[in-house]
Amino acid sequence: MIEIKGLTKVFGKTPVVDDVTVTIYPGTITSFIGPNGAGKSTLLSMVSRLIEADSGEVLLDRNNIKKWKSSEFAKRVSILKQSNHINVRLTVRELVSFGRYPYSKGRLTPEDERFVDQAIDYMNLRDMQDKYLDQLSGGQKQRAFIAMVIAQDTDYILLDEPLNNLDMKHSVQIMKILRKLVDEMNKTVVVVLHDINFASVYSDRIVALKNGKLVKDGPTQEIIQTDSLREIYDMEIPVQVQDGCRICVYFNSHI
Repeated sequence: MIEIKGLTKVFGKTPVVDDVTVTIYPGTITSFIGPNGAGKSTLLSMVSRLIEADSGEVLLDRNNIKKWKSSEFAKRVSILKQSNHINVRLTVRELVSFGRYPYSKGRLTPEDERFVDQAIDYMNLRDMQDKYLDQLSGGQKQRAFIAMVIAQDTDYILLDEPLNNLDMKHSVQIMKILRKLVDEMNKTVVVVLHDINFASVYSDRIVALKNGKLVKDGPTQEIIQTDSLREIYDMEIPVQVQDGCRICVYFNSHI
């Protein structure tokens, strides 16, 4: 379990994350949603120790994440940021192998190779594992980065807008794979999403932020309601149920 308690981050004089308290429950997909500038990515970065909070704390298994050794923390929590710029020319397999660094320190054992193979197969990358990243489409490249995170074999996987710049087909593929990671491999996934329909269809829980503050936190079906969405987005968003999924019809809503 990850417990976020009173987390605050101020840039200049503006609180980007303002006294947020929320719990990430094991074995779930939790989606962070909200308007641009709500603080979603900053909150995720603090949970993953990429940036330090100004106040508050994050507990992993009831221990403050500041007290974890980096090597041990990297075996429990992995993060994939929005922009992944790598200056070296790498093949897909070389990139995925980086996920084993907390264990191998760069010297891959047969067990490390097994995790790399498993992640490559999980993301359907076997036929392109020897291709260079600059030879791949955006969707293929994103799958390779997610395979790297899977190879890291952490309990918690944090993903910052993994659907950015992906078409519908690849977005659905990625979300289905995240769902499988939770359902089949008992992972816990936290994902920042802009498309509330992907959050609605694939998440167990939703955390909604607005202007740095937590405005909603609960099971998906409780948050994907017109009243709740109005509070989050300042829009009238009708919700329709289709094949058991709650779909937000925001394309032609009254603002």
